[in-house]
Amino acid sequence: MNYVYKIEHWAESHQVKSMAFVRIVLGLIIFLKGLFFIMNRDALLTMITNSTFDLYAVLLVHLVASAHLMGGILIMIGLITRIAILFQLPILAGAILFVNSKTGFFSMDSELALSVLVLVLLLLFLVFGSGKLSVDEWMKKNINTDH
Repeated sequence: MNYVYKIEHWAESHQVKSMAFVRIVLGLIIFLKGLFFIMNRDALLTMITNSTFDLYAVLLVHLVASAHLMGGILIMIGLITRIAILFQLPILAGAILFVNSKTGFFSMDSELALSVLVLVLLLLFLVFGSGKLSVDEWMKKNINTDH
C-alpha cells in the first residue's frame, strides 16, 4: 500500500495545470458519447447486435449511457476522478475489442482511433489523478477532516 501512495504522490506532484484542460475535454467527450447513446439508441443497438453482446444489448445500452453521462461529468469537474475512470475502462476496452475492431483502424466510419485515444487518456489520469485544478484538490485544501 505504501508503494501505491508513493506513486500517487509522485504523479500528483508532477502534473502540470494544463492537464486540467485535457481532463475537461476528455470528460466532455465521454459525456457527449453518453448523450449520443441516448439520442441514437437504435444505432447503438444495431452496433451492439452486430457484436458478440446481442443477448444483453438493451441492458448494456443503458449501463453504458449512464456510466458515460455520470463519469463524464465527474471527470470534467475532477471529482472522484480515479473511481469514475475505473467505471469507464471496461466500457472502452469492450468498445475497442468487440465493437470498433470489426471495422478496422483506418476505416472511414471507425471510431477505433478515438476509442484508443480515450483509453490512453483514461489510463493517464488513472495514474496522475485529477490534478491541481479539480474539485478533489479543492476539497483536500478546504475541508478539514479532523472533526
